[in-house]
Amino acid sequence: MDSSTVVIIVDGDGVSKSHKKKSDGFPCQPFVSIFSAKLSNNVHDMRKVIHSIKVGVALVLVSLLYLVDPFYKRVGENAMWAIMTVVLIFEFFTGGMLSKGLNRGIGTVLGGGLGCLGAAFAQAVGGVSKGIVVGIFVFVFSAGTTYTRQMPNIKKYDYGAMIFIVTFNMIVVSGLHTDQVMELARNRLSTVVIGFAICIFVSLLVFPIWASDELHNTLASRFELLALSLEGFSKEYFENANQKEKKTSSSFSSNCKSILHSKTKDESLVNFARWEPWHRKYGFSYPWGKYLKLGEDLRELAIIIISLKTCLRSSTQSFGASRESIKESCEKVVASFAWTLRELGESIKKMRKCQFEELIVPKLKSIRVELSFIVNPFAVEISLEKCDGLGLASFLYSLMEIVEKMEELAKEVEELGGFHENR
Repeated sequence: MDSSTVVIIVDGDGVSKSHKKKSDGFPCQPFVSIFSAKLSNNVHDMRKVIHSIKVGVALVLVSLLYLVDPFYKRVGENAMWAIMTVVLIFEFFTGGMLSKGLNRGIGTVLGGGLGCLGAAFAQAVGGVSKGIVVGIFVFVFSAGTTYTRQMPNIKKYDYGAMIFIVTFNMIVVSGLHTDQVMELARNRLSTVVIGFAICIFVSLLVFPIWASDELHNTLASRFELLALSLEGFSKEYFENANQKEKKTSSSFSSNCKSILHSKTKDESLVNFARWEPWHRKYGFSYPWGKYLKLGEDLRELAIIIISLKTCLRSSTQSFGASRESIKESCEKVVASFAWTLRELGESIKKMRKCQFEELIVPKLKSIRVELSFIVNPFAVEISLEKCDGLGLASFLYSLMEIVEKMEELAKEVEELGGFHENR
């Protein structure tokens, strides 16, 4: 094995990068690694700076409705709704902004329209009954919409439902004391549209930050993280086993734990990506469900790798001849796993097929053959070294589970790559 240093850089959004540099023995190497890490983090932090600048620009533009007299004379105090729209819907990702903006627009139109009808009906009733009618409308629509918001299928439209409640109640209640309810609804809708238009202009045309790119790059990076985790485990399991004091570091499982907590982020990014306009190879018919399936498979693989930690804990006896005899074969298997994961990750990153039949299947077949050679002679040795043997048996079983999961992953990556090549 060559002497090398692996620096893993994980930014605030979970995107990781690995840099492998030959160890040249210079004493300044740690400082170079730290400098590279900080430089990479600064590059990723630039997106946050850009987003902050874009929000400032959008608010300056919408404030012109107040600052420029011709605009103010036309919209008056209703300009505040445009400013509130920018503040509330301008999201980090363009897809998130479009999602909230369209939800806000639909909620405003439906709430304003129904509010106007309710106010008009209450005005027609007149007298004391007018307040009773408005109260009934407020209760029925507010309670019904709130109940609907709790349904799983409506969660993605939750913001629109909330805006509907606010707009409906504001319009229908205001209709009790004004005869210009239609003008009130029209003015609010027009200022909301102005705020939304400014958000679209700034978000789409000024350094857009796509949720689809974030999801794509994050998913591709997880294959590298799992490959590093497997290599880290192999090093701890075999190279550190001869030491008198066994120190089971959790460094190899830290990457896996970060992947296990990625489900919520993946679902959020997919929801945002579905709202984004066509760019690169991403479109409205893009199979975002494949990304969710791949993310789930990677989490299952991460669980298997984390379970390898029990193999380290079970090694309470001396290293033993059994583990020494399988060291070279197991290291070869782990190296093949790492190669396969990196190949799959590279295929996703470059939006191409992973050459499932030509490369992946032969590699997995050779791994199975290698494992079969390890398992057969090892079955006799378990009875001789029960303590260490149980750990080895668990280790080998986990490796066979990884082979099966790798095959599932490869098929999913191949299908996604086929979709890219057919577009």
